[in-house]
Amino acid sequence: MKAREFREMSIDEMQSKEAELKDQLFKLKFQHELGQLENALKLKSIKKDIARLKTILKEKSEETE
Repeated sequence: MKAREFREMSIDEMQSKEAELKDQLFKLKFQHELGQLENALKLKSIKKDIARLKTILKEKSEETE
């Protein structure tokens, strides 16, 4: 996802999206360890999405303070 898409979400939506991405990352890491993961670039992509999401969440929480 792009940062613009994350910025359009509410804080609750972003928190649920973060949980969903973390779950996906866990499953992909498990598949990678078993040698079943076909596209290892998905791991990198999901990690970047989580980082983007956390950054935007922090920005929004600082705005409300």
